[in-house]
Amino acid sequence: MAGAVTTLSDATFDETIGASDAPVLVDFWAEWCGPCKMIAPILEEIAEEQGDAVTIAKLNVDEAGDIARRFEVMSIPTLILFQNGEPVKRIVGAKPKQALLDDIAEYI
Repeated sequence: MAGAVTTLSDATFDETIGASDAPVLVDFWAEWCGPCKMIAPILEEIAEEQGDAVTIAKLNVDEAGDIARRFEVMSIPTLILFQNGEPVKRIVGAKPKQALLDDIAEYI
């Protein structure tokens, strides 16, 4: 992944989510997921533009299945916004940039 988006794993997920002062928007994705590939550049843009207000992170569900199950991710892409380590907003499916920003606006 390019610089602005954080890549999470089983080992780094809880620490990254729990330690962040800013809200963290986690993209649960997989390499084989077409809509996931469509949303990736949008998330890069948001990360670069809103980097101080929100952290954008990606978690590959094929590599971190336990975390995906813990948050009941049944379809991808699923984006979950975490605030103070807790999930506060869930977005399922690919959306245009402005729709994503509108969905998370109250938290950033």
